[in-house]
Amino acid sequence: MTNKELVEKSPLRSFEQSLHGGLGKGNIGILASLKGLGKTACLVHIAVDKLFQEKPVIHVSYSSRVDYIMTWYEDILKEITKDMDPGQAQEIRDEATKHLVVMNFKQEGTKTEQVLKSLEEMIEFGKFAADTIIVDGYHFTAAAVQDLEKFKDFAGRLGLEVWFSASLRGEGPHFDENGIPFILKDGLEAIDVLITLHSKAHFVRLDTVKDREYPPAGELPLKLDPRTLLIAE
Repeated sequence: MTNKELVEKSPLRSFEQSLHGGLGKGNIGILASLKGLGKTACLVHIAVDKLFQEKPVIHVSYSSRVDYIMTWYEDILKEITKDMDPGQAQEIRDEATKHLVVMNFKQEGTKTEQVLKSLEEMIEFGKFAADTIIVDGYHFTAAAVQDLEKFKDFAGRLGLEVWFSASLRGEGPHFDENGIPFILKDGLEAIDVLITLHSKAHFVRLDTVKDREYPPAGELPLKLDPRTLLIAE
């Protein structure tokens, strides 16, 4: 199986169709849920799909452990290529990770401007022509609306897709009557696509609650397999 076939057969094609062609350049997408439902897995799956298309990805981690993020990529790449010839599978995995850079920041004490400057330096001076930025472990409760707006301006200026994860912490309720997480309501104008994850008996459901100017699709025709943590139709 080739990279092209992996891309064509990926359930993310249905994901893109549900989002009217995908997130799109200059846009901010957020996956929001309670902790432990698979937001990071979804983000990595989105990133891996880009890597298979040879579209460079920068994964920004606000976690203290970068090795934890690399393990996600290794595990998901292995799961996707598990039925392939071992030599070919390893070649595809090695080629994919050539297009990945992981950057680590501490949110406390690090201004958004500093993060964006580091990203721009990697893209412009490091000659790493990123297509997509993944931002994981970002605490929205510790951030100002202006910070998200700065990411939005940055995405538009450099022509990037930017995906965030948002963890909903503490006791509920976490969502308003329209399914919007309370911690994201103030910054909703800067968010183009908002998807929430919900645990069910044997799967994790994905719901679109904001999709730019389109009416949100609600429950997506995709599920997250809690065993493999892969998006599946």
